[in-house]
Amino acid sequence: MTTTLTKTDRWPLIRFVASVYPRVNIFTKSRVPPLGLINVATAANMVWGWRVEVIDENNYRGPRDKNGLPDHARLQAENPAAIVCFYCGLTSTMDRVFELSEFYHGQGAFIIGGGWHAHFCPDEVLSHGFDVVAHGEGELVIRDIILAWREKNDLAGIPGISFLNGGAVKTNPPASLELPDLSDLPYPDFGLLRYARPIKTYPISRVRGCRMKCEFCSVKGAPRWASPEHIFGTIRWLVETRGAKRFFFVDDRLEENPAGLLEVLRLIREKYGDRLRFTAQIRLETAKETELITAMSQAGVRTVCVGYESPDARDLKTMHKGLPAQKMIEWTLILRRLFMVHGMFIWGYPSKEPASISVPEAIKGYKSFIRRARITSIQVLHPVPLVGTELRARLEEQGRVFPLKLVPWNMYDGSFACFVPKNMTLKELQNAPIQIMDWFYSRWSFWRIPFRTLAFPIHYLFSGWRNWHDSWLREIIRYGGHRLVLRWQRDNGDVSFVKRLEGWAATRPKS
Repeated sequence: MTTTLTKTDRWPLIRFVASVYPRVNIFTKSRVPPLGLINVATAANMVWGWRVEVIDENNYRGPRDKNGLPDHARLQAENPAAIVCFYCGLTSTMDRVFELSEFYHGQGAFIIGGGWHAHFCPDEVLSHGFDVVAHGEGELVIRDIILAWREKNDLAGIPGISFLNGGAVKTNPPASLELPDLSDLPYPDFGLLRYARPIKTYPISRVRGCRMKCEFCSVKGAPRWASPEHIFGTIRWLVETRGAKRFFFVDDRLEENPAGLLEVLRLIREKYGDRLRFTAQIRLETAKETELITAMSQAGVRTVCVGYESPDARDLKTMHKGLPAQKMIEWTLILRRLFMVHGMFIWGYPSKEPASISVPEAIKGYKSFIRRARITSIQVLHPVPLVGTELRARLEEQGRVFPLKLVPWNMYDGSFACFVPKNMTLKELQNAPIQIMDWFYSRWSFWRIPFRTLAFPIHYLFSGWRNWHDSWLREIIRYGGHRLVLRWQRDNGDVSFVKRLEGWAATRPKS
């Protein structure tokens, strides 16, 4: 079937799609659209002769199919897209991406994929109805691809893409996969979102790349950043055009280029004081930079997300995290004086050294660390051997990664065991994260919320507004987390899952 355009539809449509997150996980109910997809859609919208829209299935209130998912058949019937671009940055969404790509392929649309999963697995992606995989940063190549389609030109002249040529995958050498100066990016146009609920928190970014060498992460390369004036201009534009008040710096490490960040914070503080609210991801060592964290607080940063990964020095060494375990609590307590701290942990990392303590003792160690560090909120996930990472390469070499028919891509969201452990049983690997979060996100917080409210006058008198509000909000977060944990246990508590994994592990060839 071929997509046809009416005579009055002279400008063909490009539809960008971010696929729904699988089941209940840490992204559930998020209305923060993937910034990379918005940026590439914004670049495409600047090409004369095209209409552009973005469908974010995680923030969607349009027509739905019988399964309650966005109805792309109806979307295509009402407003046919000639080109469909998929965000392939999250491995856990790829099964849904393939379902939709094959549908649109059957509709005759031209299918483009970009993001880390597509970059590392172009053969797999192209086998599911895709016409092109864009490597690197899509803003650089999207114009050339869509113009080549319209003019029916050969794709061979476009650098940095993969496509099928005579049934074989061909990859063109890149001219450049990276923007050298992120100040050249246009401001992200969130107005391209269709059928979306109002965005509460706007994603923004000033840094790409990461100089760290974490084994489990695919983000590598020398960091690059936008000028302070550009990122401040983005914030001001979103405030003035969309009434934005809350922002999330999606950078893996906001503190990169501290001089530039200090200037961004100064511009924000001078224009808005601390009226805006920001969440940022930082490395724990940033606590040592007193001037920087003070400026962050004064400019409206209220929450920092910190990748602790583990309180176990053995795990940290294997991960290449380079964090001194003895300093982690000290630095966290410094951050807690200024911010709410969201701690991100990985349970059961496949260390290269034998375990020195039992699993119950390790769980107690996590709880003790979280309690002593006074962390505001936590997430505890499984190690995920993502494509393109050193971790996956190591585990595949050892024959420990479960086959996709047993643990498909939609289980690569941190909620499920994806490999055979050595220092614990599969049941311990699968169940410990939810045990730790069930301990932290207590049902008793429901009763502590009114207690904190009634105690406000006394607490405020002796500790001040911010201290009271911090403790009150922490109880609300804990109770909300408790409800999410209950949903996860209800929706994902398949006891036969571990048994299937155990059966495969028992019969696999030993490395």
